[in-house]
Amino acid sequence: MSQVAILARVTVKAGQAGQYLAALAPLLEQARKEPGTLLYAVHRSANDPEVFWTTEIYADEAAFAAHRATEVHAAAEPMFTELIAVADVTIGETIMATGLAG
Repeated sequence: MSQVAILARVTVKAGQAGQYLAALAPLLEQARKEPGTLLYAVHRSANDPEVFWTTEIYADEAAFAAHRATEVHAAAEPMFTELIAVADVTIGETIMATGLAG
């Protein structure tokens, strides 16, 4: 079974960057506890402080489903609805990488 890769690029509403990062922190902590989460990284644009992207890689579809089923994930979704102005999420599979287990 192939890895599941997520790339989510978001622009937060004006003045909401700090709240967005605060909302992401519990998800990152949860991801650290999940053996099937191989990578969960948050990035910020050097050109626009309100543009972020996350890179997530899960060992397989079951690991991705387990992450999405957590209470932490459920609690974060309504916060993101309030904080994000524009989102683009791509779901695919890892083809080539370095530095990843699995």
